[in-house]
Amino acid sequence: MLSNHKNILGNPAVYLTSLLLGLTSCGNISSVTTNNLGNSSNQQESVFISGAGASFPAPLYQRWITEYTSNTKNANLQIKYDSVGSGAGVKNFLTQTVDFGASDAPLNPEEIKQFPPGRGTPLQIPMTGGSVVFAYNLSNFEGLEQIKLSRESYCGIVSGEINTWNDPSIAADNPNIRLPNLPIIFIHRSDGSGTTFIFTNHLQAACPEWEGGAGKSIEWPTGIGADGNQGVSAQIQQSQGAIGYTEYSYAKDNNLSMAILKNKAGRFIQPSPDAASQAFAQVNVPDNFALIIPDPNNPNAYPIVGLTWLLIYGNYDDQNKIEALKQFITWSLNEGDIYTKNLGYVPIPDELQERVLLRLEQSVN
Repeated sequence: MLSNHKNILGNPAVYLTSLLLGLTSCGNISSVTTNNLGNSSNQQESVFISGAGASFPAPLYQRWITEYTSNTKNANLQIKYDSVGSGAGVKNFLTQTVDFGASDAPLNPEEIKQFPPGRGTPLQIPMTGGSVVFAYNLSNFEGLEQIKLSRESYCGIVSGEINTWNDPSIAADNPNIRLPNLPIIFIHRSDGSGTTFIFTNHLQAACPEWEGGAGKSIEWPTGIGADGNQGVSAQIQQSQGAIGYTEYSYAKDNNLSMAILKNKAGRFIQPSPDAASQAFAQVNVPDNFALIIPDPNNPNAYPIVGLTWLLIYGNYDDQNKIEALKQFITWSLNEGDIYTKNLGYVPIPDELQERVLLRLEQSVN
């Protein structure tokens, strides 16, 4: 519950307690047509909105677009979202080849310096939260759907120090399971990725010996690369002994096993939207909405979580486009919550929604 905040919209930071306490559970291109331009003076004029970026939220964005544009009251708005990864999404946003970008990492100071003049001030809007999981494929072996991984184990896997499934460290985590003498194939992202940003920020916080740094793109010490969450999930699905990091909904939709991870408090936590939500309880959201939680303190929290943002210009040339984009974002954060939960993401709580939408109305014109 949000507490001790009488005026949440006037506070530069909001407690994100309800983010994920009310939740349940990113396709490449979504393109559909709609026609609700609200109070626009010319409702029959066609409006086209293009966006590109993170694959982490792409399944949810695609669902939102489909549901929003299927309404018969919406006829002349076309929305296209390309799931190209956070790195490419930020680049496309800064070079003005799209109307909005999408990223699982907030804009950094160097990117803000590159923001095009004449476009006002960039606005990054948190749209949903979620978890990054260790998905794996040991489907040729029975009874291995619930493997536990301590920090020593998964830190060793990503560094290449642990390279077989029956390594003593993994065996110690799973004393009642017979693990195969099978090579571990670590699958990581090969493109600029917000999912990688979330994942490597956690590694930097949780793994004392990690030397790879944190960012949307790093030099991996081991493993095989794949493009997008969809590419990582497909590579895992095709490779016996593979393990890699991907957004929860991709693993869920592909029926991939997900490791149970030990969190900061020393508890093994099954990945789920509810466990992800616990990571955000009693956390201050800064004024620019750039919340990062590398290693949650909550003992009930799943340890690898993050938010994902839409990147919006402060100024647009087309008033119809502005109004249509604002209304789509408003619908997504309000009525779209049902799809957020169903797909395994974390809804933004009402108090933060109000704060975000107020900023959107005041800052974008």
